[in-house]
Amino acid sequence: MDVQESVPKMIRFAVGFSVVFLSMSAMAQDPAVTPVAATAPVTSTVSTEVSQFQKIEDKWSDAVNDRDQYALELVLSPLFVDVSANGDISTRNQQVADLIGNEDKNLHLDQRVVTVRMLGDTVVANGTYLLHHKTPAGVLDEKGVFTHVFERVHNGWLCINSQRTSVRADAPGKQKKQSNAELPFHIPLFSKSEKSSPQ
Repeated sequence: MDVQESVPKMIRFAVGFSVVFLSMSAMAQDPAVTPVAATAPVTSTVSTEVSQFQKIEDKWSDAVNDRDQYALELVLSPLFVDVSANGDISTRNQQVADLIGNEDKNLHLDQRVVTVRMLGDTVVANGTYLLHHKTPAGVLDEKGVFTHVFERVHNGWLCINSQRTSVRADAPGKQKKQSNAELPFHIPLFSKSEKSSPQ
């Protein structure tokens, strides 16, 4: 008696499960249901993000200009790595030590954010900088561009990576040398060389 009652229950369960499974499979294959497209990272040049990261860059510049160790530590992550314009690599601790030990009275940093790319908990800020400092050849204004990578920490942002590239200004009256990229297309093997003599 128990076996006869359990067989119809099992059949009803199997039929019910099949209906649910097949309807879910049909919904999964329905072409009307469109997948959510991946959104591109937001790049902004005039926005609240640019002004937000400009404030962080201002704190960084002020910390350098005022020789304020603690303010600099509040901007740079403990994991911070810096690649300077001349290729030197340093950590946050080295940056702080350099700031404390630097006797250059002319040292002044000014950074301007141009673009910000929001990538979730990571932000890439690009901009320009002017570093006024003393060199063996005298006081120099180093102009260049930077890329700073920030990570979200608690409710704020800390810079984890900095890359600077100096932009050389041409001396007045000096002609700019034309690069190969600006020359018309040519095939090197069949082009006339400047040193080749007529035959």
